[in-house]
Amino acid sequence: MRLLSIGETAAQLGVAVGTLRRWHRQGLLLPTCRTVGGHRRYQHDAVQSVAGGEPAATGKTICYARVSSHDQAEQLKTQASRLLKHCIEAGFADIEVISDLGSGLNYRKKGLQRLLQEILRGRVARLVLVTKDRLLRFGSELLFRICEFFRVEVGVLDATPDASREQQLTKDLVEILTVFSSRLYGSRRRKNLRALAV
Repeated sequence: MRLLSIGETAAQLGVAVGTLRRWHRQGLLLPTCRTVGGHRRYQHDAVQSVAGGEPAATGKTICYARVSSHDQAEQLKTQASRLLKHCIEAGFADIEVISDLGSGLNYRKKGLQRLLQEILRGRVARLVLVTKDRLLRFGSELLFRICEFFRVEVGVLDATPDASREQQLTKDLVEILTVFSSRLYGSRRRKNLRALAV
């Protein structure tokens, strides 16, 4: 029986030594034995059997649904139901649906904050969205990078081809104008209501 050191095993699997230690803690890939000095040793055949793919991440599957305004409440329910149905059909376990109602420019939405906390605490194995912009209008790539760092698989049901630069800029401009118009008219409406009350 040929035994490999943790460094040799990491090299064969194409991962960092720290990743192997984490997999050991999570019970995903256990060493065959330890040396007298306490160093991990892995059986060559066992390493070869997993060399084709990394052990699956552990944790829950989170479906994240978001719409921008209250008049889209029914769309939010439909979006959440579609995500849940997809995850059940895919055989995912421990599914949680997080819904948000608010602008894609708002980083303080309760659902988004909860999602981030769960990812940063290492409790999420998978994040499922209908489209990429349901997460955030700007900054979604940063969140996807965080997911990558914490080994969270991201699934997008409606992955559309990349829009042209002009189309993307137009969408972004419309989103910004919508948000600031809502804030401006909301502020004016509150002032008018106060004036009427006086």
